[in-house]
Amino acid sequence: MISIANWKKTALGTAIELHASAPLDDLRGKRPIVLIGGVHGDEPEGVRLAKDTLAWLLSWPKNNKVSENTLCPWIVIPCLNVDGFTKNTRVNGRGVDLNRNYPSRDWTPEAKAERYFPGSAPASEPETQAMVELIRTHDPRLVIHCHSWNPMVVGTGELAEKDAQRLADSSGYKAVPEIGYSTPGSLSGFGWHDNQIPIICIEEQELLKDLSAIWPRFEKGMREVFTDHSMRGSNR
Repeated sequence: MISIANWKKTALGTAIELHASAPLDDLRGKRPIVLIGGVHGDEPEGVRLAKDTLAWLLSWPKNNKVSENTLCPWIVIPCLNVDGFTKNTRVNGRGVDLNRNYPSRDWTPEAKAERYFPGSAPASEPETQAMVELIRTHDPRLVIHCHSWNPMVVGTGELAEKDAQRLADSSGYKAVPEIGYSTPGSLSGFGWHDNQIPIICIEEQELLKDLSAIWPRFEKGMREVFTDHSMRGSNR
């Protein structure tokens, strides 16, 4: 396993950390599961779920007394929008909503409110560029990004349905195919609609007082997702 404290830089030059089950070059062609927290900086619930999932992944060999190869290959970015997280703002350091900045076919310069500003151009932000590069070079089997709003598990694409249902059954939240409103320039659009990579968006309850309650809800589902090797070739 590796940890890279300086994987990429944010728009303001802040380091973004990444953790993985093996060196990134070794994971090419392995179709890892990618888990992301902190896309929106004012959603600490997503960061906490990503960090707790990472802690579980790192403890797997010790807790299970088996080879770590039992786990699927994985990559975890605990907090993508580090500057927004520090400032408790949805947008990044340059005021861009990273989940409207992907170079998807439906990207638009229009935004219904300032907090959804999609940037001056598709993938204008270094944080988005980092994710696009990772997706294109590593061809993930699945990408999960962790947010908070109304509790639900959104599985985009039919290849996301099985894992989305696992996470929904574990948490007690509903599994849905769409979040319920238009999200041009989103990870779901770029990942699934443009590149046929299944995307799951976990929406935890926002403004939770006890963040320690999140992981127990998702532990069973995460365990099932990260140990099912049969899914790795399902969409290639």
